[in-house]
Amino acid sequence: MLGHGDNTKPIAYIDIRVFSHATEDSEKVRKAATNLLPDEARPIISFQKENLTGHHGNLILLLSTRLEDKKLLPEALSKIGSELNSMDKEELCENLKLHLDRGNLYLRFNKQSAFLGQFSFSQNDPIHMKIHFKNKSSGEITELCKNSGLLP
Repeated sequence: MLGHGDNTKPIAYIDIRVFSHATEDSEKVRKAATNLLPDEARPIISFQKENLTGHHGNLILLLSTRLEDKKLLPEALSKIGSELNSMDKEELCENLKLHLDRGNLYLRFNKQSAFLGQFSFSQNDPIHMKIHFKNKSSGEITELCKNSGLLP
């Protein structure tokens, strides 16, 4: 019976961070980030906004949020698993160790694609997602990702 609750709710939270540059519509950037989450999460998610200054003095808005709804967390993982293209799943599988650190899975999504409702990874000005797993080993996280369709 010990630790049973941890197995039923393996994900503690999902953090999303994205930069909205002065040339971008911050509302569209927010929508792109929100598109990565299940529909039910959209009304309950609110983004904190932080004004930053870029290297050349340009304004950058940092949008960040955390999803902690225990019912929606597994759905979020499954949604990503069902929407992500097979090439990205293969790449993630091959390089999973680079995406895992201390119980966290780090993913970076293409902002433009996410706005259009399509999920693909990108290193260039991405939407940053951190999925925090509670007390899970790399092997257990790998298994959870496979079960959610995130890995082939």
